[in-house]
Amino acid sequence: MQEDERTRAMRQPGDGRPLPRQEPDRLRSGGAPAHQIPSAPSDDDEPRARSRVYGKQRGGNSPVQPLKSRGEPAGPKPPRGPRRGFPWKLALGLLAGLLVVLLVAAVGGFFWINGRIKGIDGVLADYPGRVADTPGTNWLLVGSDSRKGLSAADRKKLATGRAAGQRTDSMMLLHISDNGDKPTLVSLPRDSAVTIPGKGRNKLNAAYAFGGPKLLVQTVETVTGVHVDHYMEIGFAGFVGIVDAVGGVEIDVRADVNDPKAGLNLKKGKQVLTGGQALGYVRTRKGGALPDFERTKRQRQFLGAVLKKATSPGVLINPFTSIPLAMAATDSVTVDAGAGAFDMLSLARAMGGGPVTTVVPFGGNTNAGGGSAVQWDRTKALALFNALKDDKPVPQDVLDKG
Repeated sequence: MQEDERTRAMRQPGDGRPLPRQEPDRLRSGGAPAHQIPSAPSDDDEPRARSRVYGKQRGGNSPVQPLKSRGEPAGPKPPRGPRRGFPWKLALGLLAGLLVVLLVAAVGGFFWINGRIKGIDGVLADYPGRVADTPGTNWLLVGSDSRKGLSAADRKKLATGRAAGQRTDSMMLLHISDNGDKPTLVSLPRDSAVTIPGKGRNKLNAAYAFGGPKLLVQTVETVTGVHVDHYMEIGFAGFVGIVDAVGGVEIDVRADVNDPKAGLNLKKGKQVLTGGQALGYVRTRKGGALPDFERTKRQRQFLGAVLKKATSPGVLINPFTSIPLAMAATDSVTVDAGAGAFDMLSLARAMGGGPVTTVVPFGGNTNAGGGSAVQWDRTKALALFNALKDDKPVPQDVLDKG
């Protein structure tokens, strides 16, 4: 039944419906449709339907471009926009701002440090018969055995004892030349037999005990003939603080040192000493045929090392070391009232540059102040101090060869 209905639905020849019209001058090829296929509508008629690319709806109306095979040259690149130059104005502005900040910080830091420096009035006051000013700049550097600032635990740890009062533990004369020569650092043994104005013959450190810094300066000027321009003093606590502020100091220990009285036990060789070790190193009297003179050598060696590190760029430009160093130095160091931050910087640079170091030539022992004292070699000592007075290099034959 269903087959008959489909058969009747098909058109039979001669059923009365006309065949499609064919052009008379064109022949139909085999397999071509018997009637003309209507053309696709143009873009003007209606929008083109979106096609699918790899199963996804493709956007846009442009035709699909064929994929390029490997090795096929790429087409022309689109033109680039104008290249932007380096922002010089912005960079220069930032640099100028940074310089202004650094300048303000440097000026502020200078006044801050200068305001923290503690001065001693009258330490360089004139007196009858005082030595006239001499060329160059001369500093009298004094290390006292003051325990001020140290707690009972600190004194025990550093083995400083409980001595009351204040005495000079080390004395040095630093000469900074005006003509560009290397500075000269001369140790003045504290047990040197000298004449103290108004007190007679005694040991050099007794001058400090009798009349403080002022009488000590007068005594040094009298026995050396060298005019003292500046005075600086530091105690035990300050010494430890400065060394720790710069992170310790490397010292080449020339021989094993074991001194329980100084709280020190060091092996020979280069090593970084902490503040406590440094204090023991400059105080110990162990080692050498002449322990007191070996002690002065260690003091000069260590002072030069600590000031060299303190003035190094790695310490000065690092606020984490420079600020603690400035605070430790200004808390523990006292100077003459005329010395300022620039003077102290000049001192540090002179010491950090590797000065010529020596000790006053000596010629044996003598008695002074009720005990044994060091007798200077008068001829060589005069040659040494006359060179400093005249701002000339010290003769080689009077320098300490050790």
